[in-house]
Amino acid sequence: MKAYQVTEFSAPLVEQEVPTPEPLGTEVLVRVVHAGVCHSDLHIHDGYYSLAGGAKLDLLERGITLPHTMGHELYGEVAAVGADVTGVSIGDRRLVYPWIGCGQCGACLAGNENVCIAPRSIGVFTPGAYADYCLVPNEKYLVDIGDLDPLVATPYSCSGVTVYSAISKALPIGNKEWLVIMGAGGLGLNAVAIAKALDVANVLVVDIDDSKLDAATEMGADAVLNPGTDDAVASLQKMSDGGPRAVVDTVGAESTANLGIAALLKGGRYVIVGLFGGGVTLSLPTIPLRAISVLGSYTGNLTELKALIELAKAGKVKPLPVSTRPLSEVSETLDELREGKIVGRTVLSN
Repeated sequence: MKAYQVTEFSAPLVEQEVPTPEPLGTEVLVRVVHAGVCHSDLHIHDGYYSLAGGAKLDLLERGITLPHTMGHELYGEVAAVGADVTGVSIGDRRLVYPWIGCGQCGACLAGNENVCIAPRSIGVFTPGAYADYCLVPNEKYLVDIGDLDPLVATPYSCSGVTVYSAISKALPIGNKEWLVIMGAGGLGLNAVAIAKALDVANVLVVDIDDSKLDAATEMGADAVLNPGTDDAVASLQKMSDGGPRAVVDTVGAESTANLGIAALLKGGRYVIVGLFGGGVTLSLPTIPLRAISVLGSYTGNLTELKALIELAKAGKVKPLPVSTRPLSEVSETLDELREGKIVGRTVLSN
């Protein structure tokens, strides 16, 4: 089968012929129909995460090996099944939950495979969706999306479930209080739609790109802010009636973290999901004195993905702007994403 692989970090992906997996036992072979392009792929493509003080977290040391097939947002068709598979049939089309763990640790047994200490995430630690086929270890990770548009639903397996989980951690937010979303990329726009589906009354989006702020308004944001050169903290607090009850940071940069944490109400919650990188310095006494919480949120679990799909099926989640192009254009798409040229989400079709 054909796969587009990272053979050298930061270099264009290489089209290669690799063996087509044969499913055994509980495994399911899925033919890739759609594959979403996620900002996390840029970090994998680079081979590191940026840490505080210019340090880097090397992904080779974290367990990623080359050549590697990325792609963790996957909607596909069942092509073959192992002998122990009973719940799906060849030809069925499903969304794939990619955040798979070891299946044996406490986190996995509690249903939180996304925070397993020995992850097997599809497209991150195992071969992913930038290929003709992808092997899924168990049919339980295949989610029926019903009549949802597959192009819209494909990013729900990452950007959707990630912000669904983050917003769940940010709640409760009173009807007169504000949720601030940092960033209006694919994650941020999905966050607006999902926050509104979860009945958050007041949503404010912060971004430095006015075209993306326009997209956020279209998605249902009640207010937007381009921090520009103004006193961003004062502006944000004024627009959110004294400060937000919660901030969901889909960027995860020093600038967004500093702004979000500084603007919080007393007792507020800052939830970070973005991986842009860098570091912040917090005066420790201010954390208890302000009674604020700083929370990391990594993707979401399978139950949360299914809950999000049910919300979408009920028509409560406004569809994200999605563009599509052939899977063969994955390298060009990654370049455009890196340059900030993509509004919403791009989904590759095979």
